[in-house]
Amino acid sequence: MAAKRIGILTGGGDVPGLNSVIKTVVYRSNEIKAEVIGLRRGWEALTHVNFDDPASVSRYVLPLNRENTRTIDRTGGTYLHSSRTNPKKMKKLPGFLAETDFPTAQATKDGQTSTVFDMTKQVLSNIEKLKLDYLVAIGGDDTLSYAAHLDKAGFKVIAVPKTMDNDVRNTEYCIGFSTAITRATEAIERQRTTVGSHERIGIFRIFGRDAGYTALYTALVTSMRCCIPEYEFDLEKLIDLLMTDKRLSPSNYALIVLSEGARWKGYNAKEVGEADAYGHRKKANVGEDLSDAIKNHTGEETIASDLTYDLRSGSPDFVDKMVASTFAGMAVDCIEKGTHGVMMGLSQGCYAVVPIPDPKLGPRKVDVATMYNTERYRPIYTNKIGLPIFLTRA
Repeated sequence: MAAKRIGILTGGGDVPGLNSVIKTVVYRSNEIKAEVIGLRRGWEALTHVNFDDPASVSRYVLPLNRENTRTIDRTGGTYLHSSRTNPKKMKKLPGFLAETDFPTAQATKDGQTSTVFDMTKQVLSNIEKLKLDYLVAIGGDDTLSYAAHLDKAGFKVIAVPKTMDNDVRNTEYCIGFSTAITRATEAIERQRTTVGSHERIGIFRIFGRDAGYTALYTALVTSMRCCIPEYEFDLEKLIDLLMTDKRLSPSNYALIVLSEGARWKGYNAKEVGEADAYGHRKKANVGEDLSDAIKNHTGEETIASDLTYDLRSGSPDFVDKMVASTFAGMAVDCIEKGTHGVMMGLSQGCYAVVPIPDPKLGPRKVDVATMYNTERYRPIYTNKIGLPIFLTRA
């Protein structure tokens, strides 16, 4: 029997293009006579909604239709809002469920052990109360790891990958990546005039905790050097390269872009703040640390610029709108056919229905041997004939 009621949520960080997914799912679902229920604030909607409290239902449940989604694809962000909630590892139960018995486990981070709750049975109960037949989960590795768990637990899930890091396995492209590179390129080109005017070394830090795609592709289109998490660089060698770039530049300046997870030999990346629901703490600004190191080694003036959150703000570019809308249409096609436990993706440059990645494998990494020049700290520009459009295979 065809699905009659489809839930949809966005989890983790926002990226441009999410609203295009939401709108297209609504419009396509209308064509197959299915109703769409927006679940606000990601997985939190299914762990925290209290059906005995109308205010809670209003906070977390938003029926979607052609009227209230008609214009949402014109802006960035997510119309449904988001959170970093992991229903399998809840540090604290909602107040109205404080006395409920949930399975527990011990989670250890930075030497500290805490008790976490697996609220999957509550998630499944809330799904039943909402009378959902399917769920479309839009997110990165963390959000999709729970999507895979939920599908295995017996509820039908379709996954849509989004992350500006472009590091979800089984797909060559994730929603948000193109706009992130476009934003980074625009910001760097604007700041290039200031760095050049003051004859400094410009250091740009962008997202990429575990994978360096965003830094690597930004370097590719801006002709810059870059440092990525997959390769621990030599600090003195990098400084020599930058000083050579500076000396050879007519305006006597140099530029480099860093992933937030980049590191050099002997450098211990600092983490700050509390861990989120998936065990991630924020990394201290490696750009500032590199800036200090360059100053100490050379006495040169530097400018360290943090581009991270600028990359996920604003409206999506053409590529992200197109891919987001296409992924959404594919998701509804899968629902119409009764398919579940799959993710929308790009494989060999073609749109494809692929398995939801195994969370145990972690994020997809840059293949250093074929994509990153470890001698020059630049992308590899050769041997691209025959590669898919995004220069990597899933």
